[in-house]
Amino acid sequence: MSTKKINLLDEDIYKLFIKIALPASIGTIFNNLYSLVDTIFAGRMISETALAAIGQTFPVYFIIIALGIGLSIATTSNVANSLGEKNIQKATHAFSQSFVVTILVGLVITIIGLYFGKIILESINDDPETLKLSSLYMNVIYLGSIIILLLMVCNSCLSAQGDTISYRNVLIFSFFLNIILNPILITGKIINFELFEPMGITGIAIATILSQIIGLLYLLYKISKTEIFENFKNNYLIPKLSLIKEISFQAIPAALGLMMIALGSYILLFFVSRFGNDAIAGFSSAGRYEQLLFLPLLGLSTAVTAIVGQNFGAKNYERILETYNKAMITGVIILTIAGLILFITAEDSMRLFTDDAEVIYYGSVYLKIYALGFPAFPFFFISNASFQGLKKAIIVMYMAILRFVLVPIVVILFVNNFIEENYIYMFLGLTLVHWIIGVLYYFYSSNKIRKIKSSYTTP
Repeated sequence: MSTKKINLLDEDIYKLFIKIALPASIGTIFNNLYSLVDTIFAGRMISETALAAIGQTFPVYFIIIALGIGLSIATTSNVANSLGEKNIQKATHAFSQSFVVTILVGLVITIIGLYFGKIILESINDDPETLKLSSLYMNVIYLGSIIILLLMVCNSCLSAQGDTISYRNVLIFSFFLNIILNPILITGKIINFELFEPMGITGIAIATILSQIIGLLYLLYKISKTEIFENFKNNYLIPKLSLIKEISFQAIPAALGLMMIALGSYILLFFVSRFGNDAIAGFSSAGRYEQLLFLPLLGLSTAVTAIVGQNFGAKNYERILETYNKAMITGVIILTIAGLILFITAEDSMRLFTDDAEVIYYGSVYLKIYALGFPAFPFFFISNASFQGLKKAIIVMYMAILRFVLVPIVVILFVNNFIEENYIYMFLGLTLVHWIIGVLYYFYSSNKIRKIKSSYTTP
């Protein structure tokens, strides 16, 4: 029996934002609370070094996430477009091929990560104890990377059909499971009863993979109740070059674009590390809290990609432009409110992670400065989501290279060499340029979407 379907082609767009974006946002909030809990347990139950170690893993961990999101975007786009064309067999075949490709990508990540991951971590910060802890954490993540990627791709299949509730349920469950598992696996105890040798930071990573396994089984069950599964055939799992090329055409630019975020984080951590371990711990912990507040925008972006994708397949081009404009208005309002919250709660939020005054200082300063740039985030997120639904992921990749790699290098080098090597000045410069590029990207995207609309509607 199929799950209840959401009509992405005809329902009111604002109502669709609520139906799709709200569950996605709630789920993503719990996903980031999950990461937040990991960081808190590392700082409170292990050490300040463990806190810095988890922060140091972000660029490497995000490469895995980037590949998963790239595959997810390709799956959402292809499945949504096929559903918009009313071609269920094609949608099922596309998802099946994505599933196979994801397993292969996961195997490659595991092999490369176990052999070369430590070298990348060492290039960020070669402090022996920090490096040891971050390597222990990431080795478990590498081994579980197939599970992480499959969970994301299965979610994208459901999202393309308008179902973001299932993944929300997974993330809420994982959050509470994480709170239970982390202290047990870190200490090896339940209350005062010793079960096994303490695992420390390795236990945090194992808790992550265990919750992902449970989540994957649940999403596979939910997919089994949809028309995608009802039309499944065993031969759909045999690699088909044309479909793999189509998936790759969407996944590779999207993944490379997101990898630029990892590279950008690496660049920022490299410069932040010049101010010491306290700066790394403060900056990375603050980033976890910051991400929590722009999560509603991620939920909105999920809705935009699905709506635009299905309407593009159905050749309903006017609705695509309407979706973009309404999402942009909604996003700016939400992120303005989130920026105010971030600014006001900067110091208090940092005290969740640590009592160290220096760590709190570096983290709260970063949060207050970046709060000023929050209203500009929709210019990037909504535009990117629209291009992904339109199968124009290459544009997103180019923007990511500019925004996360080229601009930070130029801005930071300019500030350090011509003004002063100063933690505050560095982030003030980045925030200013973030606004400038965001506004320019909005005008470019709006014009580009109108041109795409005209090119398909002109006789």
